[in-house]
Amino acid sequence: MSAPIIRPLAQMRGLIRRWKAHGETIGVVPTMGALHEGHLSLVRAARERCDRVIVTLFVNPRQFNSPEDFAKYPRTEIADAELLGPLAVDALFVPEGAEVYPPDHATTVSVTGVTEPLEGAHRPGHFDGVATVVTLLFNMTQPDAAFFGEKDWQQLQLVRRLVSDLKLPLEIVPCPCVRAGDGLALSSRNQRLSVAARAQAAALPQSLFGAAARIEAGEAPAPLLAEAEAALAGAGFGPVEYLALRDGESLGDPQSGRPARLLVAAWLDGVRLIDNVAVTLPG
Repeated sequence: MSAPIIRPLAQMRGLIRRWKAHGETIGVVPTMGALHEGHLSLVRAARERCDRVIVTLFVNPRQFNSPEDFAKYPRTEIADAELLGPLAVDALFVPEGAEVYPPDHATTVSVTGVTEPLEGAHRPGHFDGVATVVTLLFNMTQPDAAFFGEKDWQQLQLVRRLVSDLKLPLEIVPCPCVRAGDGLALSSRNQRLSVAARAQAAALPQSLFGAAARIEAGEAPAPLLAEAEAALAGAGFGPVEYLALRDGESLGDPQSGRPARLLVAAWLDGVRLIDNVAVTLPG
């Protein structure tokens, strides 16, 4: 049995009013569809913590940097609904584009600071699109908690900052990145890799985890990152847009005694892959 698909906002809000009238808590898992085990892990976490679970499915045009990338993004709504059925999802909310962004829509939400390096530097306007659609989806679904994966680490920090700054009454729940057997972080974009490229892709997490372990052992980060970037190029990646060690919260320069993150974005077989791993800096 598939998860029930709801499209009109009025119908979704009617259900939400009924649930809240009964004192039930609501968890939301925002997605762009093409669901995989990473998404399902978020749904399971929401199911454990909340009385009702909404999964949103909206391929947000405002966070893509090219019309071609937007057009290529996989759209598998029926298969997604079938995957969610066994998880007892209460609603798969699939709003129409015109209801999310009507022709007279004139508001953009922008978060500064944490959005500016890394993805922000390479994808101008991307995070404004993310912040705007996340704010809209939170207002549409009125959740008590929202569940985000740690694979998109910079996005997670954006959402945390947005909710804090706007005083939104919900909890952001981070969930661990889910990886394939060879370590590659699960992503809807992985299905666009050729068979050969998919085998090469394992070099990305291997380089990350290897560099993180050596940094934690006390080696200097700068030459290690240069070595890891060269290894990625040798494995067929190109270009490597960034491979950077940053503070885990602000994404500024890392500091001893604070959680750090090693983050990467690299192209392989015409597909842009991102990943990150926690790093404990020596005291």
